[in-house]
Amino acid sequence: MPSACRRTFRTLREARLFARAMQSARHPIVAQMVVTRRCNLACAYCSEFDHASAPVPTADLLGRVDRLADLGTAIITLSGGEPLLHPGLEEVVARIRARGAMATLLTNGLLLTRDRILRLNRAGLDYLQISIDNVNPDSVSKKSLTLLDSRLADLAAIAEFQVTINSVVGACIGRPEDAYEVALRARALGFTSTVGVVHDSHGQLLPLRDDHRDVVDRILQLTPSFFSFAQFGHFQENIIRGVPNHWHCRAGGRFLYICENGLVHRCSQRRGLPAVPLDAYSAADLAREADRPKPCAPFCTVSCVHQVALLDMIRERPGETLAAMLEERKRRGPGFRTPMLVRLLSWAFLSPSRRKLSAGLALRALGLKGRVSEPRATSFRRVERRHGSPW
Repeated sequence: MPSACRRTFRTLREARLFARAMQSARHPIVAQMVVTRRCNLACAYCSEFDHASAPVPTADLLGRVDRLADLGTAIITLSGGEPLLHPGLEEVVARIRARGAMATLLTNGLLLTRDRILRLNRAGLDYLQISIDNVNPDSVSKKSLTLLDSRLADLAAIAEFQVTINSVVGACIGRPEDAYEVALRARALGFTSTVGVVHDSHGQLLPLRDDHRDVVDRILQLTPSFFSFAQFGHFQENIIRGVPNHWHCRAGGRFLYICENGLVHRCSQRRGLPAVPLDAYSAADLAREADRPKPCAPFCTVSCVHQVALLDMIRERPGETLAAMLEERKRRGPGFRTPMLVRLLSWAFLSPSRRKLSAGLALRALGLKGRVSEPRATSFRRVERRHGSPW
């Protein structure tokens, strides 16, 4: 399928994902699944890797994908360690797509080649994210722009999936200005750029110095995504200034972290809770963990969990949430014009007189009728069956 057609098809699938998230609160939106703990690097701040572990058997990963699909998971993210070290990675990506979920890959990018990019294209990968910590390698990290730039150029030339480059600030980052240079290079190549704050070993906030805060503000001026916590309630400002945020974390219900042993955890920084085998994880587990207050939430910097919570805030309080996001975006850029999609959503769904009719028409157009069914309780231990094409 030509790249333009693939992008259009992906946008339609994203719209369906959003509609399902608005329709039901009892299925996972994102699951992050570890395919190997082994990594080709040893970043000083990272606690999620080793140099010896064997990759998770491909058959086990395919079974876990099937179980996550049975639970209704919308996005499955493959992580590590370094997931490109897994020999069956493309097969797992293809299974994610065959089961109707969006496929995402988190990688340091150093093992990317043109051939590997083409293989990921064929498998149907939707998104790839690379975090770049500095311009030149140092004692903290080798995830450097100078080492990765040729691979970024290859991605810009031939990748048929969306690429996001995440730049990093925080206590262990020596030159915060590097984050801005990384963001500018990402934009020049046509990629999405984001900025992350380095957290401690428990996912908690390490307050930023003034020079780091200034860099974050400048990056956020580079037209960040509208649907981001950076655009809501000063969330990003609170993070970088060490001020607690008041929000409800849905980890364990709307966001799942599946370790290499096949256990479900709330997130990568809260391993051990609840640590239930994925094949035994039930609708009751999803509901309990989504509703449970998390004492770590006020100073949490795990952005993927924040994004999931934002969707539920839109579902529960659409008018208040969208209005606050628009106000925040206009504050950052006085010349900001509301995107056409947001204007359409506001017109269709925020007026009580139009909401019911518009919602019904939209759900039917996206192939969703009535309520999303509750997750099935079937085990993922089954005879492997043939699946159709991801396209």
